[in-house]
Formats: sequence, C-alpha cells, structure tokens
Amino acid sequence: MSADTLAAPRSSAVRKKGANLEKWGWIYMRVSGVLLVVLIFGHLFVNLMLGEGIHGIDFAFVAGKFATPFWQWWDVLMLWLALIHGANGMRTIVNDYVTGPRVRTTLVWALWITAGFLILLGTLVVFTFDPCIPNLSDGSVLTEICKAS
Repeated sequence: MSADTLAAPRSSAVRKKGANLEKWGWIYMRVSGVLLVVLIFGHLFVNLMLGEGIHGIDFAFVAGKFATPFWQWWDVLMLWLALIHGANGMRTIVNDYVTGPRVRTTLVWALWITAGFLILLGTLVVFTFDPCIPNLSDGSVLTEICKAS
C-alpha cells in the first residue's frame, strides 16, 4: 500500500483489537441525548408549569424538591448525563481539530478531570443539601420546618 492509497474502511490497518470505544461513545451520545430531553423537559414542566410557575421558585421550593429522594436522583441523573454527554462531545471536537498528539491527550485528560470534578461536586451538593443551615429568621415556612427538626 503506497502513501497515496487509503486503507479499506474495515481493514485491519484501521481497526485495533479490543473494545470499540468510539462506537460505544457514539451510542452513549444518542441514548443520553434522548434521556436528557425527557429529564430536562420534565424538570422544566414541574418547575415552570405546575404550582405558581416561575414566581414560585425560591429557596424553599428547591429545598422541598431536594427533600425527596425522587427529585434528588432525577437531578443527579440529569447532571451526570449532561456532563458526560458534554465532555464526550468536547472530546470529539478536540480529536477532530487538535493535530498534536500531546496537546490532544492533555486536553482530553483535562476535559475528563473537569467533568469528573463537577460530577463529584454536584452530586455532593444534591445529596448533602440541608436547608436549615442558613440563618432563617424571616418568618418563612422553612423557619418553622427547621425549628421542628
């Protein structure tokens, strides 16, 4: 094979042995995209259409949602899927446009480390959220709830 000839798409010169991570990344992007559409529109519907709409969203509303495991897991799943989906998309862009192998490797590692850090931080915030930590002396509903606990 000369330098001017392209290898056949399915030839062994193109395909490495082992797991086809690009294929699984492609599948993940499609599946996570569909799930994210459902999760995001569900999130928007509950927050903006039910109850008082946008005027009802305040600290107490968020505290009430984070008090139930269903909404905690809903938001964590949305967070995880969105961050991994975005990092995988950015990885694809880096692989397409960055020509230097060392720079490409550094950028891809930086992407995954950043995504991992944000996933960890976001998960900790959702599952350790305590609405009674702030000084609540404004006579709100949360003041009564926090006094009882």
